[in-house]
Amino acid sequence: MALTIDPSAPVPPYEQIRAGIAALAAGGELPAGTRLPPVRDLASDLGLAANTVARAYRELERAGLVATRGRHGSFVTARAAGASEEARRLAVDYAARSHELGVAPRQALELARAALGLDPEPTAPAPASAAQSTTAPAATAPAAAAPAAGERP
Repeated sequence: MALTIDPSAPVPPYEQIRAGIAALAAGGELPAGTRLPPVRDLASDLGLAANTVARAYRELERAGLVATRGRHGSFVTARAAGASEEARRLAVDYAARSHELGVAPRQALELARAALGLDPEPTAPAPASAAQSTTAPAATAPAAAAPAAGERP
């Protein structure tokens, strides 16, 4: 299983594990019925405490993406494996509804990014001609008169 943890990320390691496993299942890399590595094995592979991995597995189980069968292990559920198709359908519905409401595609994307808790998409720098047109009026505005000698500003 291809999971990596970024210790410098603001997201806690257990959440990185949870999101990584959910993404692998949704992307088809972990089909329904796939047995996840034992908690201690994955913790050792990732250089984390076993409690961190156990918490990620509990969160996945709470969400219905993993089923734990005692000593037999934890397995990816059909719900987790089908999540990508459902997510695609929801995205198509969102796009259609946004269009019906007259929401511009860029604004719809910004709203979706905000709902997902992602950083806003960086804005591209304005073209040179646009930058000049916004700065030109300020350059042509009359300058304030400098105070005469001995006067306070």
